[in-house]
Amino acid sequence: MRIIKYLLLFSLLIVLSVSAWIYYPQYQLNKMKEENTAEVEGTNKLTYIDYYRTSDAKTINHLALGDSIIRGYRIDEGLNLVSQFSVQLEKQTKKQVLSKNEGIIGITSKNLNQLIQEGSFDAEIKEADIITVNVGGNDVLKTVKKSDLYSALKEFDSLQSGFSENLSGIASRISELNPAATIVFLELYNPMPADHKFYSMADKLLPKWNINIYEVAKETPSSVVVQTTKVINSENLQYLSNDGVHPSPSGYTAISEQMVEQFKVQFKEDTVVANREN
Repeated sequence: MRIIKYLLLFSLLIVLSVSAWIYYPQYQLNKMKEENTAEVEGTNKLTYIDYYRTSDAKTINHLALGDSIIRGYRIDEGLNLVSQFSVQLEKQTKKQVLSKNEGIIGITSKNLNQLIQEGSFDAEIKEADIITVNVGGNDVLKTVKKSDLYSALKEFDSLQSGFSENLSGIASRISELNPAATIVFLELYNPMPADHKFYSMADKLLPKWNINIYEVAKETPSSVVVQTTKVINSENLQYLSNDGVHPSPSGYTAISEQMVEQFKVQFKEDTVVANREN
């Protein structure tokens, strides 16, 4: 009987451990999202939209760095994310938005971090009011191409550790060069349909990856994490292009609308607002 009890206890511990590994990251991510979008009381608070709408500057400079999600893959320039968000921001602030798209198709977080640390975008970063960053998808995709999806998933922990380090380096360097800029990060989304054989596994791993983004944002003044997964998911596959990976024009519209909505309810860093008022 004692052996049976030990076996049952051991089995229970395994089940609890597996459940915690699978479900706790999603719980943790949801809590971080709540903190990231929480409304804050205070007289010295301005939403991002109000901050840029009431600034003395006549124009808003929007710089975008990252991969093909930023660059736009096989899509007209005016329909990519950078252009669509800039147009919507103009409508909300009644100011001209000058955008610069430095997206590079196929770039990894390591490559982007190297370019930023080397100073490749120093001038653009210093001039920008808003800097949108999307990177990380190619970290996984390039590993898949070298072997297969299963092998990439086995390497997931090391991949996300490297990604977190690179994203932290990117954010730190941007903040160092331009402390007043708003840094906009995009969540990584799962483009697979629900009936794909790897969908469930990817859906469980995705929160673990996105937690890294929220953790970097938490340490970065004046940052927003766009809830891309809220608009692009297995229930909104119409927002994907024919390749099943990149957003379609309507997908970019949905993401840019999500960006604007968050700009309407999230608040610019207190110290930045205070410095402007002084």
